[in-house]
Amino acid sequence: MKFNAAYIPIGVPTFHLESAQAAFEKSISLLKAIDETVAVPEEMLLSIDKLNAFLDTVQPDYVIVQNVTFANGAYIAEVLRRFSCPVLLWTLREPVIDGTRLRLNSLTGAFSAANMLKSFGRPFTYVFGSPEEKNVQDEIRAAIKAAQLRKALTGLKLLQIGHTPQGFGFGRALDSEVMTVFGAQLLSIESRELINKAKAYSDDEIQSYLEDAAGRIRNLASINEKNVLDFARLYKAYADYVKENGIGAVSSRCWPDFFVDFGTPVCAVLAILNDLGVPASCETDTYGALSMFAGQQLTGKPTFFGDPVSMNEAENTVTFWHCGTAACSLAREDTGAAAGVHCNRKIGPTLEFGCKAEKEVTILRIGKDGSGKFRLFLAAGEALDKPQQFYGTSIVVKTKGDASALVHNAVNDGWEPHFVVAMGDITKEMKALANMLSIEVFTY
Repeated sequence: MKFNAAYIPIGVPTFHLESAQAAFEKSISLLKAIDETVAVPEEMLLSIDKLNAFLDTVQPDYVIVQNVTFANGAYIAEVLRRFSCPVLLWTLREPVIDGTRLRLNSLTGAFSAANMLKSFGRPFTYVFGSPEEKNVQDEIRAAIKAAQLRKALTGLKLLQIGHTPQGFGFGRALDSEVMTVFGAQLLSIESRELINKAKAYSDDEIQSYLEDAAGRIRNLASINEKNVLDFARLYKAYADYVKENGIGAVSSRCWPDFFVDFGTPVCAVLAILNDLGVPASCETDTYGALSMFAGQQLTGKPTFFGDPVSMNEAENTVTFWHCGTAACSLAREDTGAAAGVHCNRKIGPTLEFGCKAEKEVTILRIGKDGSGKFRLFLAAGEALDKPQQFYGTSIVVKTKGDASALVHNAVNDGWEPHFVVAMGDITKEMKALANMLSIEVFTY
């Protein structure tokens, strides 16, 4: 879906227009470097008439309102009257303080605009500073990426396959909530539908899927041949359904159905979907899959989905693990993504590996508190160069904050037992997204 942002530099002609023009041109250069498709006016919008003329030409998903000089609340009111999209409010730093005239008075304009935004009940992201400042560049880049993610969410078809197991209801989603809060469409089918599809495929129909999997997973031939063939059948059933229905993310039931009713786990299928750019969680954790989608969209890389299973106070680390669903591309190069059997059920194939090192990672979770209100978990860290910690797939994260405090506070705050590790520092972007969605952020 095409993303449209608009730069709206408002002001009045009674200030120092040479300074304003210089800031206007530098601001356009910055915004175009971040997103070359940003719509910009040919000149500063120094009257309501010029503002309205420009607004007539755009249909934005995001607006960057900058007080290029002071402007009263009537300017931002015109923007809010026309558009319901998120807003970034940008104040310019006063260029010169020399005891003479006030050049821009952008900050007072920001107070006028913010007062009006609050009156309209509209959340907004606020940035202060000149376009040459790195922190300004970083904040605006993060806000635009968050707005792009918000747009992507409105085009997301999220597939929920089967029901959560007993005691895992925290991952169960309602289509009305997914639509109203995130803008995404939630589709639901029973796991037996894909199992039945898989059972109907001939050996010839699954050959290309078998070959593809063998190119991703080491030692696949070491697994029972019938299980490998049945895994390829599941791979085709999932991949075809995703493609035919335009699915962007998946939460799938796994145990006990696929062990009992089908005889082969779905773990490795979900791992390959993650590699193919379709975030896929197990245990039907739909909000986990939504969190994975956010992480992948912002980093361009598959995310790790798993349980926090171990803490090492001396190393300041938390280990995340799951039975074997991590994307093959996350595996350490010395081992690759190896095939194995499920740690409890002793049936394969699952994935077996430790994740490779990553200089910056973000631990995140879109979840709910005890009253059912959405909230966002965020913590930053580094994925260490560690071997596989337990049967299945694992990643060891050295947290920026105190790992012991993170674990104790997260438990006391009642967070769900599934988390996502995104390969990059996306804390700014996720905070900006949460602000757009009016979701409270918990940073650990």
